[in-house]
Amino acid sequence: MSEYAREPAGRGGRTTVAIITRNRRESLLRTLDRLAALPEKPPVLVVDNGSTDGTDEAVRRHPVGARLLSPGRNTGALGRNLAAQRATTPYVAFSDDDSWWEPGALKTAEALFDTYPKLGLLASRTVVHPSGEPDPLNRVLAASPLPGRADLPGTPVLGFLGCAAVVRRSAFLDAGGYHRLLFFGAEETLLAYDLTAAGWGVVYEPSLVAHHGPDPGERPGRTVAVLRNSLLTAWLRRPLSVALRDTSRLLGASARGRPGAGRALGQALARLPAALRLRRPLPRWVENRIRLLENTPPDGGDR
Repeated sequence: MSEYAREPAGRGGRTTVAIITRNRRESLLRTLDRLAALPEKPPVLVVDNGSTDGTDEAVRRHPVGARLLSPGRNTGALGRNLAAQRATTPYVAFSDDDSWWEPGALKTAEALFDTYPKLGLLASRTVVHPSGEPDPLNRVLAASPLPGRADLPGTPVLGFLGCAAVVRRSAFLDAGGYHRLLFFGAEETLLAYDLTAAGWGVVYEPSLVAHHGPDPGERPGRTVAVLRNSLLTAWLRRPLSVALRDTSRLLGASARGRPGAGRALGQALARLPAALRLRRPLPRWVENRIRLLENTPPDGGDR
């Protein structure tokens, strides 16, 4: 792995903004422009997941002064683990190459982490660019039925948007970060489970704001990855009865011709031996929280 480091004078702060990217140079540069304009002047770390469009040189030239990590291949969401390992600040704010933080948001996050020592992850309120509309996930997270805690801010949740979350670095690493078997797609849920099981708070905090400007349309392969990883998450952490139930459901969806279901099932079954080796069921109290979410009507629950 190669690393290019450049920290301009005056750039500091206690939160590193970590970005994973692959062959989206122009979108990344727009995000770096916005981060460079933040009054917090946070350190920025970019993980280039094997780009071939000149991303690495563009990052080196950008005045934000980002550290560039080049693993030489597409690491998927595991690039965020690499960023957290290399960060030198106590907090890490994750962005993608199409998301950025509202001015003042990182200071808000730092104050919350300082005040609540058991806080592990903050899920932000996300605004969709350029319309300014709230991301639909905001409403879902805000309606989480999980009971609040006096030692945590916001609303306890078991899900979040990966490109709009801030973590306590020690908690993230303690929980193992993103799971290597999932690679990418709905990988946030398993991390939320693991943080919660390790005793860290995972909350939705609407005073923390991120912006997301995704390209229109769905990225190729995302539906398959989400279905696959949802099933693998069940095999990795849920009771066997739940894993078998979810396998049966995906099998039925494949038989009915649901787009992506057959490929997702095949990919999940190919990874099933590894999932069984890595299986670590959640504590009963965490499983009970998941079931509370699952039993909540769709207009009032977590993702």
